[in-house]
Amino acid sequence: MPFIPHTDSDVTAMLDAIGVDSIEALFDEIPKNLRAGELRHVPPGLSEMEMLQVLSERAKHDETGPCFLGAGSYDHHIPAAVWDIVQRGEFMTAYTPYQAEASQGTLQLIYEYQSMIASLTGMDVSNASVYDGGSGLAEAVLMAVRANKKAKSRRVLAAETVHPLHRRAAHDIVKNQRIVVDTLPMVPDGRIDLDALETQSADPPVALVVQQPNVFGLLEDVDAIGDWAAANNVLLIAVVNPLSLALLKPPSEWGAVGAHIVCGDGQPFGIPMASGGPSFGFMCCRQELVRQMPGRIIGKTVDLDGKPGFTLTLQAREQHIRRAKATSNICTNQGLLVTAGTIYMAILGAEGLRRVAIACHENTTKLMKALTSVNGVKEKFHGAFFHERVIQVPGDARAVVDALATKHVIGGLALGDYYPDLADCIVVCATEKRTTADIERYRVALGDVLHHIAQGKDPQKHAAQSKGARA
Repeated sequence: MPFIPHTDSDVTAMLDAIGVDSIEALFDEIPKNLRAGELRHVPPGLSEMEMLQVLSERAKHDETGPCFLGAGSYDHHIPAAVWDIVQRGEFMTAYTPYQAEASQGTLQLIYEYQSMIASLTGMDVSNASVYDGGSGLAEAVLMAVRANKKAKSRRVLAAETVHPLHRRAAHDIVKNQRIVVDTLPMVPDGRIDLDALETQSADPPVALVVQQPNVFGLLEDVDAIGDWAAANNVLLIAVVNPLSLALLKPPSEWGAVGAHIVCGDGQPFGIPMASGGPSFGFMCCRQELVRQMPGRIIGKTVDLDGKPGFTLTLQAREQHIRRAKATSNICTNQGLLVTAGTIYMAILGAEGLRRVAIACHENTTKLMKALTSVNGVKEKFHGAFFHERVIQVPGDARAVVDALATKHVIGGLALGDYYPDLADCIVVCATEKRTTADIERYRVALGDVLHHIAQGKDPQKHAAQSKGARA
């Protein structure tokens, strides 16, 4: 998008209009020791031609073959209409609708988004989005601590099967508010240890975080977990893949009472993987908790003439109004990405989402059958799943994934960095985009990599030599 910098006279005119002497005065609340100061190590600039050449070379490093990576970011098909509409100027430049009377289009879009997400999760209300799934979980934890006034502790229990990066983000954001995030262990089958959960009844946490499907793609016993939370006056926070809800029961129906807060990442809905971001996070809750939800909520109303319109129904919880007293100072409306997600949901509809989800499940079933036919490859966990599984390979999974990359196959997520006991395991995923030829390519590549590992050879070096010979 074109950027035209302000001239000195532009800056002076704006400062005069608001009655401030300098730009520096706008940041007087930030202590000097926290400011970055002058940037002394910025490299010299490049010409436009040189810059394009450098970026072109770097872009070649991103050229890949079929992607079987999941674990929070997924290679789904995005209808062409989604980003054709998103890139219209009305959406590209409308970050956030502070002036409701002049932002009816943006407000309506967010209203439709909130309606769809609330319907998908089965919850009463949704906000206008947050940064991503990880910050969404952190906001849910903070919200639960504020809302559960019956609880004496500030301890939150998060299942070990919740995505480790989401747990890390939540911990980093809430730790300075004297909130402890403890881990509920899993059992060898890759699910929550329900017996360990029962031991928490004597000193229950303020909230319990459960992911469905979990980080391994498996389905947890959410009914039993939901009933335990209700029986112990524990708020239940559900972390969900929104696409899975086209097939699975919504969090509002987990057990007799259901979840209290639902959050997750909206990336499966029309957002490219883009090397890991950006994306948008969603948050929903029950009506009785709405005052504790951060961010804004868009409502539908009528004007003085009786004409329908949209407005900012609740925004007093944001930092631009309440400053330090806001429920959050990091919440945001990821407007452009939410626009893409809303258009994606509108184009596919309920039946379209269901078909995509079914196709993902079927392709992952085919993938597992193909990969476990390779000598030495086993299925790590068994049981109901959505569209991710875990395979166990001989040796170090990280080396296998890296070797597959040299063969232009993104083979999945090696788990050793997050779960040391699973250093020989890989989370794999097959979305609706993966073809029979893609799966066969992965099977052959994996067999070749493991063959060279068994012979004591470096599979990455072999792949590079083979590529050079073909060239």
